Amino acid sequence: MTHVLRHPPVRLALLFWGIGAAAYMVGFFLRVTPGVLNVDLMRDFHLNAAQLGNLASFYFYFYAASQIPTGIANDRFGPKILIVVGQAITGIGALLFALAGSFESAAVARALIGLGHGVAWVSLLELSAAWFAPRVFGTMSGLSLALGTLGAVLAQAPLLMLSHSFGWRWVLGAVGVLCLGLSLLALLRIRNRPEDLGFDGYLPARRVPTLAEVGRGLGEVWRYRNTVLLFMAPGGVCGAFLTFTTLWGMPFLTQQRSLPAGQASWVVAAMLVAFSVGGVLWGRISDRWRRRKAPYLLGGVMMLTGFSLLVFWPQAPWVLMLLGLLLSSVGSGGMVVGFAWAKESVPQRLAGTASGVHNTGVMVGALVQLPLLGWVLDLFWKGQQSGGVRLYDGVAFQAANGVLLAWIAVSVLCVLLARETHARPLATS
Repeated sequence: MTHVLRHPPVRLALLFWGIGAAAYMVGFFLRVTPGVLNVDLMRDFHLNAAQLGNLASFYFYFYAASQIPTGIANDRFGPKILIVVGQAITGIGALLFALAGSFESAAVARALIGLGHGVAWVSLLELSAAWFAPRVFGTMSGLSLALGTLGAVLAQAPLLMLSHSFGWRWVLGAVGVLCLGLSLLALLRIRNRPEDLGFDGYLPARRVPTLAEVGRGLGEVWRYRNTVLLFMAPGGVCGAFLTFTTLWGMPFLTQQRSLPAGQASWVVAAMLVAFSVGGVLWGRISDRWRRRKAPYLLGGVMMLTGFSLLVFWPQAPWVLMLLGLLLSSVGSGGMVVGFAWAKESVPQRLAGTASGVHNTGVMVGALVQLPLLGWVLDLFWKGQQSGGVRLYDGVAFQAANGVLLAWIAVSVLCVLLARETHARPLATS
């Protein structure tokens, strides 16, 4: 009797996806901790704004550097081993950060966290593409982003309360142990493709590339116009959002808008929730419309509108300011469309590499903006301090947010110039 293969059951696909999404969520938590802990870090490590921005950006330096190698490694080895190793490195980095006694040791720990977590997103996308039908890839990308963003939400008011109760070092140490546990779980349970368990796969079989082919592929992927434009686009549409929510949003809200730290952390948490809602919303709209450009472009315009308020009317009534922040956050979630768009803009054999290139663009924006905004704030600093921590006035924050606004405008232009794929791979477009 001939055995009839079938696609894998949804519950099995959700199990493997869930482990990868949990790894991404914990790493996202660690990514944004400097925002809530900004006063503790500036006090404990004796930092000014530029130094704090540099400390936060060490995560992004190594995250960005890992993206293209991660895409290549996913094409060659599959996502499982990358999630296993990445979570182990992330856990070690979190433990070292909890023990850090100086700026230098803390920077090394942040670098390890960024390096380890750098494999999580592209690997999660590869799992989604392998275990779910292509028609829901945009939706699964949005859900992945939403679950990851939950980690960032937990790094706001909940982290603030836990750090006050137990100290920030104990909290981050516990998260490091959790990362090591997820690494072990991924090793024991995740499978790269349905074919590994005897099911029909959703993706065409592809030969493992040689190292020479990998090198040629890395050069080839940049020959496609969309690769360049979609590398540049998320630096503003998403990078500015990451810069604000990872670090500089809390000082803006507490110093410029005079909110208590607890209330400010809830505002940032609301922005992160809005971002995740936007990711799911734009992903579903993109899949339904069979369009990538329009949702991404609409999101970018919303981002541009919201941040214009921070620059041109920073003392706007609080309700209007909050609406502007939430509007920009929903719009920023549109960058999730870029992952499917980037994969569809190149041949299938280069899809993983293209995803890595796109995600590098997300991080390049943040890694430049975090220290740059710190430098701008210090440039406009008037000498005010409180408890050894520098205080910045409205002019300083207006100048810093102006940098983000200009970056967003360039990103929107890049989206406008990119070629539509109509949600079809390059070979059938």
